[in-house]
Amino acid sequence: MAKDLLVERMDVWAASIPDRPGGLAEVLEALRDAGADLQFVVARRSPEAPGKGVVFVTPLQSDREIRTAAQVGFNVTNSLHSLHIMGPNEPGVAAELTRKLATGGINLRGFSASVIGTRFVAYLALDSLDDANAALEILSRDN
Repeated sequence: MAKDLLVERMDVWAASIPDRPGGLAEVLEALRDAGADLQFVVARRSPEAPGKGVVFVTPLQSDREIRTAAQVGFNVTNSLHSLHIMGPNEPGVAAELTRKLATGGINLRGFSASVIGTRFVAYLALDSLDDANAALEILSRDN
């Protein structure tokens, strides 16, 4: 397993957006103007609500960012818990991380990862705070 991992819990914020050109840009511009330095953004259409989409972002940190986020429809999610993981990229690191979690009894709700240069960054979505804390403990061992 990759050593020197940074593993931390992060709040995820979600907002409904109009499914039209500029719908996503408008909320991201508001967050930018409030000083947000987003590390992760996922947006998609909401098939159950035609004409709508949803965007998830993290992190929001300052009072100004959080106030602005609330004004444009963001709320911290209570049903989605996230871990942010960064470390040196190695072949098979995603397989090793997910196997370690599976062995620990953790069922992932979602997994996103990317490599930038010689480092990887991954976000895990979990169903509960207890699962997020357990996953944090598992991934922090032997690290």
